[in-house]
Formats: sequence, structure tokens, C-alpha cells
Amino acid sequence: MNTDQTNQTKTSSGSDSRNDQNGKIAVVLVRGMVKSLREVKATLEMLNLDHKNHCVILENNPVNLGMIKRVKDYVTWGVIDPETFNRLLSQRGKEFQSRLTDSKGKYSYKVLEVSGKKYKPYFSLNPPRKGFGRKGIKVAFKAGGGLGDRGEKINDLIQRML
Repeated sequence: MNTDQTNQTKTSSGSDSRNDQNGKIAVVLVRGMVKSLREVKATLEMLNLDHKNHCVILENNPVNLGMIKRVKDYVTWGVIDPETFNRLLSQRGKEFQSRLTDSKGKYSYKVLEVSGKKYKPYFSLNPPRKGFGRKGIKVAFKAGGGLGDRGEKINDLIQRML
């Protein structure tokens, strides 16, 4: 039985290759944090999402996906393609010009490093042209709203928000 269980665990972990193939996830804060739970606010703070219509680019790993699932009622996300990422970086990327650690060296600031340049880890975007979805920002994307996993359609949303 132990060999069967180990084979099942190997196949179950190997079948989740969808998360390993795709490198980057774009996460956009759709709703405000008023009247939200403390855990949700803390998770959004860890993701560097402090304001509506801010976007962050994260690695596609189980830790980040777990944090995204915790705040799924406030954000929309999907896999970002390289050309949309480059356009986002060129139009909305702000260069990080401060030092990387505090004066005592105890805290290091988060930065997004791309081809030798350091950028702030978030992007401030405009509200999207034609809105988030026909049913608003309180309904899931699959049901016609603006929340949740968009997959490849996040690229269209970011293009409309630039």
C-alpha cells in the first residue's frame, strides 16, 4: 500500500505542471479594502496591493497562488505574456531610486529587477475602458463579473488599463 500511495503522490504532484510552465502572474486589485477582514488586508499588504487598480507581477508558485486564493474576492489575476509585461513596464514602470536597505541594514525593500534596472514592485493603472465586466466587481469572472482567475484574458484587461 505504501508504494501505491507514493505513486499516487508522485502523479498528483507531477500533474500540476500547469503552474510550473507559466512564469508570471499579473494580479490587479479590483475592490477596495473597506470593511474587509484583517487577514485579507494583511495578505494584500504582503502582495503590495494597497490601492485599487494597482497591479503586481508575481512568480507562479504555490505560495503566491495560496495568497491569491485568500484574496480572491478582491482581485483578478491571470498569466501575463511577455509583450504585455514589456508594455506595462515601459508605460507604467517607475524606477526605484532609493537604497535597497534601511540605514541599519535590518530591512530590505522589495524591488522588481528587469535587465539590470530596478523598478517599484507595483504598477499604478487607470480604470479599464469598458469596465471590468458586465455584472460589476462583486461577481466572479466566470459568471460575467470582474473577480477571479481570467487566465490569458488578463492581458486584454491590462491593455485596456494602460
